[in-house]
Amino acid sequence: MFVTILLLLLLLLLILIVAYHYYVQYRRLINKIPGYTGISSIMCILLNLISQEELWKLFNNYTDMFYPVCKFIDFFFILIVSIRHPDDLQVILSGTKHLEKSAYYNILRPWFGMNVLTKIGSAWQSRRKVLTPVFHFNILQQFTEILIKEGKSMTKSLKNTEGIITKDLIPFISEHTLNAICETAMGISLQEMGLFQQQYLKAIHQIIELLNYRLLRLWLFSNWIFSLTSKGREQTKILKIFHGFIEKIIAERKVYHKHHKQYFRNFSKVAIDAETIEMDKKPLAMLDLLILASQEGLLTDSDIKEEISYFIIKGTFTAVAISYTLGLLAENKNIQDCVRKEIDDTMQENQGKLTKSLQDLHYLERCIKEALRLYPTYPLIARVTSTEAQLKSCLLPTGTIVLLNICGVHRDSNFWPNPEIFDPDRFLPENIQNRHPYSYMPFSAGPRNCIGLQFAMLEMKAIIASLIHNFYLEPVDYLKNLRVEFDFFHCPLDPHRINFIPRRI
Repeated sequence: MFVTILLLLLLLLLILIVAYHYYVQYRRLINKIPGYTGISSIMCILLNLISQEELWKLFNNYTDMFYPVCKFIDFFFILIVSIRHPDDLQVILSGTKHLEKSAYYNILRPWFGMNVLTKIGSAWQSRRKVLTPVFHFNILQQFTEILIKEGKSMTKSLKNTEGIITKDLIPFISEHTLNAICETAMGISLQEMGLFQQQYLKAIHQIIELLNYRLLRLWLFSNWIFSLTSKGREQTKILKIFHGFIEKIIAERKVYHKHHKQYFRNFSKVAIDAETIEMDKKPLAMLDLLILASQEGLLTDSDIKEEISYFIIKGTFTAVAISYTLGLLAENKNIQDCVRKEIDDTMQENQGKLTKSLQDLHYLERCIKEALRLYPTYPLIARVTSTEAQLKSCLLPTGTIVLLNICGVHRDSNFWPNPEIFDPDRFLPENIQNRHPYSYMPFSAGPRNCIGLQFAMLEMKAIIASLIHNFYLEPVDYLKNLRVEFDFFHCPLDPHRINFIPRRI
């Protein structure tokens, strides 16, 4: 008995020695990283009580002070580091070492479950492989007509009002981007659903508001605790409507497939050719390809719901990028005129149509890219280091939460001369050639980059081209005066209005 106790004590002592040695080594690494020594739990609470605008300014001041790497330690003494130098961003994003998303993404699970955004390891790799065909170029070409149709619908809604029309951009554009993503993702048109369109649009806006609220506030609380609050109860109600509608559409679409077994006749796993897909009665949708994957045992109905939920929510945030682009064009009339001339010339060459010529709008694409540089939809993304990560100036320990400061690197004067100036020529081929590949990453970068970036670019081109072709844009609210919030998405806190002045075509 005595020997057993002695051995247990020796084992405990060994564990303590190893733990102490690890702690000393860990602290040595932490102390070499620029930044404050730590942020107490009281400080974290205070950070969550100040306004979102003040928090964003505080974060930017803090990261500027300790450029290019700055250290945070949250109230559980977990190391959090913000990085913004392209070399450091490349260390984290390139390759397959640091693919795990931060635990902060867990707050999204009630909305999307374990989808392509939140999955890790081999589960993420297999899901990404299943989803890749959904965004194949030939499939996206089938969506182009839907996106252009929605751009025309937006233009028509403005033309129904005589004279100059003033619109708060994000609410106005969100309605149409939601229509577009629902038709491309699920094969349904909200415009044909009357009153339900407004109810569903309202639910989406409530979801976005809650997502923003939760990312900031749930720094302190778990999903379980949040579910007991008034916001949590509101979330449960909204999600029941949101997920219930998606489940209904999935069920109806699967019944349709049973009655049209040749829907995916001649479908190739290697290279999708949309022209070989039987397009009987209903247009192709992302949901159809996911149903096919489920028939092959690659996805469950729950998996499909998670991915479609994610597509819809993420697709609506294209409205933010479109809004910023329109705002910048309104404030830069000479650039707006160049965009309009390109659109007019392209349409004239294609018998007044844009369907197959969106790819030819190179100047418009440069404008969108420059708008995403100045106002990336996602200003920050977070990863966790799976091993020690050697940055330019320091070594990050295993398990470090890394905030990749996209907004910071996009406005870094070391890589972008006069970074506050809107200049689409930054993206001319000769100017891109020698630029660091990780100095511009509005859709993230590396293996876990945004799978829908080509779809997003097509959607933005289709809607902006239709508006610029039919209207002159004038600013009402200037971007420099808009307050920006520190949230999951880079949204202005104030209304962002521009005037649409009809053209005589």
